[in-house]
Amino acid sequence: MTQTLSNLTFILGGARSGKSALAEERAREFGDDVIYCASAQVLDDEMRDRVARHQQRRPHAWRTVEAPSRAAEKLEKALKEKAADCVLFDCLSILTSNLLLTLNENIGEAKAFEILCERELDSLFELIASHPETHWLLVSNEVGMGIVPAYKMGRTYRDLLGRANQAAAARAGEVIFMIAGIPMKIKDDH
Repeated sequence: MTQTLSNLTFILGGARSGKSALAEERAREFGDDVIYCASAQVLDDEMRDRVARHQQRRPHAWRTVEAPSRAAEKLEKALKEKAADCVLFDCLSILTSNLLLTLNENIGEAKAFEILCERELDSLFELIASHPETHWLLVSNEVGMGIVPAYKMGRTYRDLLGRANQAAAARAGEVIFMIAGIPMKIKDDH
Protein backbone atom coordinates (compact mmCIF):
# COMPACT_ATOMS: atom_id res chain seq x y z
CA MET A 1 0.00 0.00 0.00
CA THR A 2 1.26 3.46 -0.92
CA GLN A 3 1.94 5.88 1.92
CA THR A 4 -0.26 8.98 1.69
CA LEU A 5 1.67 12.20 2.15
CA SER A 6 -0.73 14.53 3.95
CA ASN A 7 1.66 17.45 3.31
CA LEU A 8 1.45 17.01 -0.49
CA THR A 9 -1.13 18.69 -2.72
CA PHE A 10 -1.13 17.58 -6.36
CA ILE A 11 -2.64 20.08 -8.82
CA LEU A 12 -3.22 18.99 -12.40
CA GLY A 13 -5.18 20.11 -15.42
CA GLY A 14 -4.86 21.02 -19.06
CA ALA A 15 -2.77 23.78 -20.60
CA ARG A 16 -3.80 27.25 -19.40
CA SER A 17 -6.25 25.78 -16.90
CA GLY A 18 -4.92 27.92 -14.03
CA LYS A 19 -2.78 25.25 -12.34
CA SER A 20 0.26 27.42 -11.65
CA ALA A 21 -1.78 30.42 -10.54
CA LEU A 22 -3.69 28.26 -8.05
CA ALA A 23 -0.47 26.69 -6.78
CA GLU A 24 1.06 30.14 -6.29
CA GLU A 25 -2.05 31.34 -4.44
CA ARG A 26 -1.99 28.27 -2.19
CA ALA A 27 1.75 28.66 -1.53
CA ARG A 28 1.14 32.17 -0.18
CA GLU A 29 -1.37 30.69 2.30
CA PHE A 30 1.27 28.42 3.86
CA GLY A 31 3.65 31.23 4.84
CA ASP A 32 6.23 33.66 3.57
CA ASP A 33 9.15 31.28 3.14
CA VAL A 34 8.46 29.51 -0.14
CA ILE A 35 10.78 27.59 -2.43
CA TYR A 36 9.71 27.63 -6.06
CA CYS A 37 11.19 24.64 -7.88
CA ALA A 38 11.27 25.26 -11.63
CA SER A 39 11.80 22.33 -14.00
CA ALA A 40 11.72 24.29 -17.28
CA GLN A 41 14.78 24.83 -19.38
CA VAL A 42 14.99 28.05 -21.37
CA LEU A 43 15.88 26.85 -24.86
CA ASP A 44 14.10 29.44 -27.02
CA ASP A 45 12.49 32.89 -26.91
CA GLU A 46 8.98 31.58 -26.40
CA MET A 47 10.03 29.62 -23.30
CA ARG A 48 12.01 32.63 -22.08
CA ASP A 49 8.80 34.70 -22.24
CA ARG A 50 6.80 32.03 -20.39
CA VAL A 51 9.38 31.81 -17.62
CA ALA A 52 9.52 35.61 -17.32
CA ARG A 53 5.71 35.78 -16.90
CA HIS A 54 5.84 33.15 -14.17
CA GLN A 55 8.67 35.00 -12.41
CA GLN A 56 6.78 38.31 -12.50
CA ARG A 57 3.79 36.74 -10.71
CA ARG A 58 5.87 35.39 -7.83
CA PRO A 59 6.90 37.38 -4.75
CA HIS A 60 10.56 38.39 -4.86
CA ALA A 61 11.16 36.84 -1.43
CA TRP A 62 10.51 33.34 -2.76
CA ARG A 63 13.64 31.29 -3.34
CA THR A 64 13.96 29.62 -6.74
CA VAL A 65 15.58 26.24 -7.30
CA GLU A 66 16.25 25.39 -10.94
CA ALA A 67 15.77 21.64 -11.35
CA PRO A 68 15.33 20.34 -14.88
CA SER A 69 16.55 17.02 -13.38
CA ARG A 70 17.61 15.62 -9.99
CA ALA A 71 14.97 17.76 -8.33
CA ALA A 72 14.96 15.99 -4.97
CA GLU A 73 18.73 16.38 -4.64
CA LYS A 74 18.56 20.10 -5.39
CA LEU A 75 15.58 20.69 -3.11
CA GLU A 76 17.18 18.76 -0.26
CA LYS A 77 20.23 21.04 -0.49
CA ALA A 78 18.02 24.15 -0.44
CA LEU A 79 16.07 22.86 2.57
CA LYS A 80 19.30 22.12 4.46
CA GLU A 81 20.41 25.71 3.89
CA LYS A 82 17.08 27.04 5.17
CA ALA A 83 13.75 25.38 5.97
CA ALA A 84 10.65 26.45 4.05
CA ASP A 85 6.96 26.75 4.87
CA CYS A 86 6.09 25.50 1.39
CA VAL A 87 7.76 24.05 -1.70
CA LEU A 88 5.98 24.64 -5.01
CA PHE A 89 7.20 22.30 -7.76
CA ASP A 90 6.21 23.50 -11.24
CA CYS A 91 6.02 21.12 -13.00
CA LEU A 92 6.06 17.33 -13.21
CA SER A 93 5.10 17.37 -16.89
CA ILE A 94 8.22 19.33 -17.90
CA LEU A 95 10.43 17.24 -15.62
CA THR A 96 9.03 14.13 -17.31
CA SER A 97 9.73 15.60 -20.75
CA ASN A 98 13.27 16.54 -19.71
CA LEU A 99 13.92 12.97 -18.61
CA LEU A 100 12.36 11.40 -21.68
CA LEU A 101 14.54 13.52 -23.97
CA THR A 102 17.66 12.06 -22.33
CA LEU A 103 16.60 8.49 -23.11
CA ASN A 104 16.93 6.42 -26.25
CA GLU A 105 14.06 7.22 -28.62
CA ASN A 106 13.15 3.52 -28.91
CA ILE A 107 12.77 2.97 -25.17
CA GLY A 108 9.38 1.67 -24.15
CA GLU A 109 7.00 3.50 -21.85
CA ALA A 110 7.33 0.89 -19.07
CA LYS A 111 11.13 1.11 -18.98
CA ALA A 112 11.03 4.91 -19.19
CA PHE A 113 8.60 5.00 -16.22
CA GLU A 114 10.89 2.70 -14.24
CA ILE A 115 13.80 5.08 -14.86
CA LEU A 116 11.65 8.11 -14.02
CA CYS A 117 10.61 6.51 -10.73
CA GLU A 118 14.15 5.57 -9.83
CA ARG A 119 15.66 8.93 -10.74
CA GLU A 120 12.98 11.38 -9.81
CA LEU A 121 9.67 10.35 -8.30
CA ASP A 122 10.77 7.98 -5.57
CA SER A 123 13.47 10.35 -4.35
CA LEU A 124 11.04 13.28 -4.45
CA PHE A 125 8.40 11.38 -2.45
CA GLU A 126 11.06 10.33 0.09
CA LEU A 127 12.11 13.95 0.49
CA ILE A 128 8.50 15.08 0.96
CA ALA A 129 7.98 12.37 3.60
CA SER A 130 11.15 13.46 5.42
CA HIS A 131 9.88 17.07 5.67
CA PRO A 132 6.36 16.75 7.14
CA GLU A 133 6.58 20.31 8.50
CA THR A 134 6.76 21.67 4.94
CA HIS A 135 3.75 21.75 2.65
CA TRP A 136 4.42 20.64 -0.92
CA LEU A 137 2.52 21.67 -4.04
CA LEU A 138 3.18 19.59 -7.14
CA VAL A 139 1.83 20.84 -10.50
CA SER A 140 1.37 18.73 -13.63
CA ASN A 141 -0.46 18.68 -16.96
CA GLU A 142 -3.20 16.17 -17.69
CA VAL A 143 -2.40 15.00 -21.22
CA GLY A 144 -4.53 11.87 -21.47
CA MET A 145 -7.79 13.52 -22.50
CA GLY A 146 -6.79 14.54 -26.03
CA ILE A 147 -6.12 12.75 -29.26
CA VAL A 148 -3.59 9.93 -29.50
CA PRO A 149 -0.27 11.48 -30.57
CA ALA A 150 0.76 10.59 -34.13
CA TYR A 151 4.38 9.79 -33.23
CA LYS A 152 5.86 7.14 -30.95
CA MET A 153 7.74 9.68 -28.79
CA GLY A 154 4.53 11.63 -28.22
CA ARG A 155 2.64 8.46 -27.23
CA THR A 156 5.46 7.41 -24.92
CA TYR A 157 5.44 10.87 -23.29
CA ARG A 158 1.66 10.84 -22.83
CA ASP A 159 1.74 7.37 -21.30
CA LEU A 160 4.77 8.13 -19.13
CA LEU A 161 3.26 11.34 -17.76
CA GLY A 162 -0.05 9.56 -17.20
CA ARG A 163 1.69 6.98 -15.02
CA ALA A 164 3.70 9.68 -13.23
CA ASN A 165 0.47 11.61 -12.54
CA GLN A 166 -1.14 8.44 -11.18
CA ALA A 167 1.83 7.89 -8.85
CA ALA A 168 1.66 11.49 -7.62
CA ALA A 169 -2.12 11.36 -7.11
CA ALA A 170 -1.82 8.09 -5.18
CA ARG A 171 0.74 9.64 -2.79
CA ALA A 172 -0.86 13.08 -2.38
CA GLY A 173 -3.12 13.85 0.56
CA GLU A 174 -5.02 16.30 -1.63
CA VAL A 175 -5.58 16.29 -5.40
CA ILE A 176 -7.10 19.23 -7.28
CA PHE A 177 -8.10 19.13 -10.94
CA MET A 178 -8.25 22.50 -12.71
CA ILE A 179 -10.72 23.20 -15.52
CA ALA A 180 -11.00 26.70 -17.05
CA GLY A 181 -9.60 28.28 -13.89
CA ILE A 182 -11.98 26.43 -11.59
CA PRO A 183 -10.46 24.07 -9.01
CA MET A 184 -12.22 20.76 -8.41
CA LYS A 185 -11.04 18.83 -5.36
CA ILE A 186 -10.99 15.17 -6.34
CA LYS A 187 -9.15 13.76 -3.31
CA ASP A 188 -8.81 14.92 0.27
CA ASP A 189 -7.14 12.50 2.70
CA HIS A 190 -6.07 15.18 5.18
